[in-house]
Parts: sequence; structure tokens; C-alpha cells
Amino acid sequence: MTADPRTKRGLLALLRRHRIRLAKGLGQHFLVDRNLLASIVRAAGVVPGDRVYEIGPGAGGLTLALLEAGARVTAVEKDRRLAPLLAEVTGGRAELVFQDALAYPWEAVLAGSLLVANLPYQLATPLILRLLAAGRFRGMVTMVQREVAERLTAGPGRRDYGPLSLKVRHLAGVEKLRDVPPSVFFPPPEVTSAVVRFTPTGAAPDPGYFAFLEAAFRSRRKTLRKNLEAAGRPRQAVEGALAELGLDPRVRAEALPPTTLRELYARLTRPPSSR
Repeated sequence: MTADPRTKRGLLALLRRHRIRLAKGLGQHFLVDRNLLASIVRAAGVVPGDRVYEIGPGAGGLTLALLEAGARVTAVEKDRRLAPLLAEVTGGRAELVFQDALAYPWEAVLAGSLLVANLPYQLATPLILRLLAAGRFRGMVTMVQREVAERLTAGPGRRDYGPLSLKVRHLAGVEKLRDVPPSVFFPPPEVTSAVVRFTPTGAAPDPGYFAFLEAAFRSRRKTLRKNLEAAGRPRQAVEGALAELGLDPRVRAEALPPTTLRELYARLTRPPSSR
């Protein structure tokens, strides 16, 4: 009988049987809490027949929870040593792809799919932006480091509000659902994690706007006007756009909500004839 990777005892039995030592460099911390795994699947709104993609299945705990919900699962795992273990745990019911998730063709997955994953902490930020930019998912629920979750969900005036918050906000609605303590992982990480849910807006990435955001937040000690000037925006144009929006020329980017920053960008990029 196959051991259950959703319990510490079952996970250890599987690792011993397949002679696998966890690789610290891959950020391998596996969830061993059945209730939490089930709650993640519920938060994603998985129903029977859904196509669900998972990144970093590890020992297959979340994969099993998705399969039990009736999902058709494609799990993308970098560590090929886990192949026999995952084959045993899933019993051939999931498609297993052994590849770096950053190299996977996310732009080609079935439109309307779901993404549910305990993301490797070192890859979380670039992966989330890549997944959202692909425009193929109707919803995503991911586990990330709590500090990353705070950056993703930060609003104006907060220290961690910046380009990441705003790029993600352009592509999706985002909410932190809950914090997750180290004690529900094996081995326990040194940080607290968080579950984050994304609801894509359908908007495409906007490279010009994204570059504007990077420039606006280049130095938090400087005003928005000075940051934009340093990035090549004419001072007169910046001051004029700020005045049109009734903004103090000394304002800093972190004080402005997404809608205002978007409107400022729109005014700065209007054709001269329409100004």
C-alpha cells in the first residue's frame, strides 16, 4: 500500500523507500497537513474535470489533493529523482513533466486552466509574473514566502508597495488568504509562508507601463518627478502631467494608488497633438 505524502510519517516512508535526500538548493519543503492541502484546493475552486497545472509537486501531497477533487493534473517538477516516487503516489493519474518551470511553455497551455502550486521560494516572483503574463489561467492559488505575499498585495504608503505590486495588479486581482507556519512543512523552512489567490483581469502585459513603474520607484528617497526625469522624461512634461492630476510636484510614487499612476503614465505618453 502506498504511503500518504500528506503526513510526515508517510512522506518519510516514501523518501526512505526511494532513497531520496532532499536538496536544499531546490527549496524542497513539503506540506504535511491534509487539511491545509484540501483548503488550498477549495480556494482554487477546483471542480471535477478542471485542467490544473501544478509547479513543484515534490512528493505529491498537493497533487493527490487535486486528483481527489477530480482535477486533470499536469505537474511540472525540476527534480528528476522524484520520478519513481511521484509515479507511485499518483498511480499514473497525473501527467508528470520533468522540466524547469521557467522553461515550460505556459503560453501554450489550455486556456481557462487553473494553476495551483507550492512555489519554490527562489523562483516565486519571476514565475508569478510569467504565469500571469501567459494569459491562459482563469485562476491561480500559490504558496509563497510571506514577505513575497506582502509585496504582492501591498497598497499605497506601505514600504513594500512598488513595481511588483503594480505589475501584478495590472494583470490580476490578488489577495492573501492566510499565513502558513513552518511547522506544517517537512523539513520546516526558516520563514513563514502564505497562500495567495490571483484572479486574472485578462489584461495583457504592458512593457511601456511596466518600464514607467520601474522608473517611478527607482529611488524611494527621491520624488516621482526626479525619478522620471532621471529616466529621460522631460521635466516640463512631468510637471505638466502632475499639475493636470492635481498632484504635488514633491509627491513620491509610493503615495499614489494604481489608478493615479496609470493615469499619469497615460498623460505622459499621449501623442503631442492630443495634449
